[in-house]
Amino acid sequence: MNTADPEDIADTDEAEDTTGTRVTPTHLRVLLAASGWLALAATAVPGPSALRWIPALLFVLSGPGCAVLYPQPGGLAPGARLEAVALVAPVSLSLGVLTATSLFLVEGFSATAFLVSLAAFTTVTAALPGLALPAARRDAVEPVRRRSSGGGGA
Repeated sequence: MNTADPEDIADTDEAEDTTGTRVTPTHLRVLLAASGWLALAATAVPGPSALRWIPALLFVLSGPGCAVLYPQPGGLAPGARLEAVALVAPVSLSLGVLTATSLFLVEGFSATAFLVSLAAFTTVTAALPGLALPAARRDAVEPVRRRSSGGGGA
């Protein structure tokens, strides 16, 4: 015979459902930190396979930028999400160009060295809070105030 209160059972079920499907900032940080190393591991696939270059391309296009911009302390305001998503690829590509240029200057460029450098950078920055974006503040999105047209002036 079940003597438990039905409300207690419902509360436990809801708690299990929300914790099982919710992506927390910690999950995002671990995923970002692992993404570079997974891209590096994918390069070990023999031959010219899509399994080899697609993970590396996706990581170079988004991994470092996501690590720099996400997760924001306190979450993102609705208006800031678009700003952050729009900046991920340019920031990632900029970091990739800086890394590749640095490796060329020291005459040590290789795909492995490039991915190891970006993966190490992404792992370190994933542990830090994201860069503050102008629209990331919760009060950044305000309605536009219109001036009244009734008072003359220059």
